[in-house]
Amino acid sequence: MIKGHKIEKKIDLDYFLELINNIKEENIITTKHSFFRLKESQRKIYSEQIIKDYILGGKPILIGIQFNGNYSVFYSHKGLFLKLILDIKTQNINIVTFYIVDKLPKV
Repeated sequence: MIKGHKIEKKIDLDYFLELINNIKEENIITTKHSFFRLKESQRKIYSEQIIKDYILGGKPILIGIQFNGNYSVFYSHKGLFLKLILDIKTQNINIVTFYIVDKLPKV
């Protein structure tokens, strides 16, 4: 794994929620790259709206900031974990990528 993609330090849930508190749903941006790690069948299940719902209403179980400045955010989901790589700005969130993993990283 490239060092920039590794988690540098763990982030407190309250800090993360405060960081995204004022960001509106329409300012959460996805691209085709956001979903490139998913299988075609998974793309039908995990839509843009579901990802936005996790960001705005879910409770992450692990949040970390990567060496490259992006946030790794993990949500528990059906015995697995949804991993979102987010580029969080003052007014918007860019979903860099999203995928499903079977374990949490060691931080």
